[in-house]
Amino acid sequence: MKRKLFGTDGIRGEANVFPMLPELALQVGRAIGYLFKNHTFSKVIIGKDTRLSGYVFEASLVAGLCSMGVSTWLVGPLPTPAIAFLTKDMRADAGIMISASHNPYYDNGIKIFDKEGFKLSDELEEKIESLIFDENFQNIRQYKGDLGRAFRIKDAIGRYAVHLKSSIPTYINFEGLKVVIDCANGAAYQVAPQTLEELGAEVISLGCSPNGLNINENCGALFPQRLREKVLESKAHLGIALDGDGDRIVMVDEKGALVDGDELLALFGVELKNRNQLFQNTVVGTVMSNLALENFLLQKNINFIRTPVGDRYVVSKLKEIGGILGGETSGHIIFLDKTTTGDGLLTALKVMALIKEKEKPLSELVHLFDKYPQIIKNVKVKYKKPVEEIEGLLEKMTLANKKLKGKGRIVVRPSGTEPKYRVMVEGEDETLIREIAEELSQYIAQKLN
Repeated sequence: MKRKLFGTDGIRGEANVFPMLPELALQVGRAIGYLFKNHTFSKVIIGKDTRLSGYVFEASLVAGLCSMGVSTWLVGPLPTPAIAFLTKDMRADAGIMISASHNPYYDNGIKIFDKEGFKLSDELEEKIESLIFDENFQNIRQYKGDLGRAFRIKDAIGRYAVHLKSSIPTYINFEGLKVVIDCANGAAYQVAPQTLEELGAEVISLGCSPNGLNINENCGALFPQRLREKVLESKAHLGIALDGDGDRIVMVDEKGALVDGDELLALFGVELKNRNQLFQNTVVGTVMSNLALENFLLQKNINFIRTPVGDRYVVSKLKEIGGILGGETSGHIIFLDKTTTGDGLLTALKVMALIKEKEKPLSELVHLFDKYPQIIKNVKVKYKKPVEEIEGLLEKMTLANKKLKGKGRIVVRPSGTEPKYRVMVEGEDETLIREIAEELSQYIAQKLN
């Protein structure tokens, strides 16, 4: 079956444009209710970020689920990892997060978790799609007293905050640490400053005034410049930038230098190995992880495995091998003993705990390797098709790889969430990789526009 709805990370698109239509969200709710309903009392947790259209899709999903006899527990704006945690913690049958992550406010999306808090497999997503487009399924529903109910959960923020604080040893507090946090006017705007303050930090908040239209707007993980300026201006010990749904993080050290996901994986990979807690002696990254990270870990006798882009693929590989640590350059960091998905705030707490334990500034903990120059270009297209079906592209990539002479990598992939291709070229010669990235980008644009 050719997939019509789900991308790399759930369903995503512009609100009120296919596939993000309220009538389709209602059918998604019905399909989830059908697949996850048990024989006694069924419930599904629903959370969202701060987008204006969140009200539309929340109501649609509630209608669909209740029509199938499933009760819904609404928690309001909370990060994606909070919904994953609460789904398992509150013994729900499934969890749904309404968010388009780092996308602009006019987009929205639907992410689905199973009862253990893990994102759905491709197979389950395909089952949901097949039900939505099955005419016979439209006649399946509940009646009279068998309809579901909707409840609002008032203590969800507190539950998640307690979970976050439990990840830090009780003998550690953050007194004496000044931290700037930018919540991207998104889902973490309440819980992130609250949790940091409860642990004793002096907190300066940015991006904590959502109005439905300003999520990710020149703030958060995609735009860390304001955070960097505030860290330097206030002489803070570190800065934290989250994205709109709080599942990824970019950091700034006390000198204003950016710290991305690759640097955090290096930090925690070595730290866990030194503590004999790096299960399977392996870190899992993606095809976009910098080659220098892989080489650094290998020098430390730590194995490195790559997966396709998407934190659910990282999680899947960790589960498969029995690993504990993985993530993406973009800042999705997974500690599989504490969370089932990327969690920006949890990662920040663990970094701050290391600063306190080792009594070292962040700049001395990270920057453990010199990255290979890496150029990433986003190519807007009218339509997408598999890379191997773009006429002549594989041949061009083969020729480009020969120019790199084994000292670099090329990754071309369609975005799972937008009408774009990502072209990544990495190597020692920055001028050469820039030329290759530009050439491949122009070729793709020419073929698909």
